[in-house]
Amino acid sequence: MNSKPDVIISALLLCLKNDIRIDIMKDIHKNPILYYIAVPVLIGIWPLLVWMVYLPETEKKWEKGKAQYEKAQKVIEKILTIDPERLDFSGSKAKSANFDYTNAVDSIASQYKILATDYTISSRPVVSSGGRKSQSAKVIIKEIDIIRFAKFLSTIQLRWANLQCTQVKLTKKKGLADRWKVDLDFKYYF
Repeated sequence: MNSKPDVIISALLLCLKNDIRIDIMKDIHKNPILYYIAVPVLIGIWPLLVWMVYLPETEKKWEKGKAQYEKAQKVIEKILTIDPERLDFSGSKAKSANFDYTNAVDSIASQYKILATDYTISSRPVVSSGGRKSQSAKVIIKEIDIIRFAKFLSTIQLRWANLQCTQVKLTKKKGLADRWKVDLDFKYYF
C-alpha cells in the first residue's frame, strides 16, 4: 500500500517526465485560502515588525533628540549667563518694522554708555533696487574702547536682523592705550 507522500512524489515525477507544468500561482487570487490564511498572517506580522524594528529605532531617535536638547539647554544657559542683555530684545518684533537709524543707534549706544556727543549718524534716503528697499547710513564714533565697540556692533546687528554692517574702519587714537575712532557703514533691508 502506498503512503500519501509517495503518491504525491510519484505524481510530481510523472508530471516532470511528461513535461507537464503545474501552475500553482495561476489562479491564487481566486483561492479562498489566500484570504483565510495569508492575509491574517500578514496582519499578524505587522505588530511584530513594529515591536522588533520600528519601536527600538524610534527609541534611539528619541534618546538622540533628548541628548541634543539637553546639550542645547546648557549652551543657552551659558549664553544667558555671559550675555543677559540678549533677552531685552526677544519680544520686540513689532518695533523692527519701524526701523530708524537714530532710534536704533541711540538705544544701543545708551546701553553701552556711549554718549550722544561721542557719535554722529548720517542716513541716506530709502532706495529701491531689484524689488527690495534698503537704506544706508554712516555712524562715526569719535572715541570708544574696543570691547564696548564690539559689544555695540554685535548687539545692534543681533537686535535688527536685516541690518548689515558693510564697512568698519578703526583708527587708533595717538597716545591713548585703548581708544579708537570708528567709522561704520550700515545698510538696512526693509
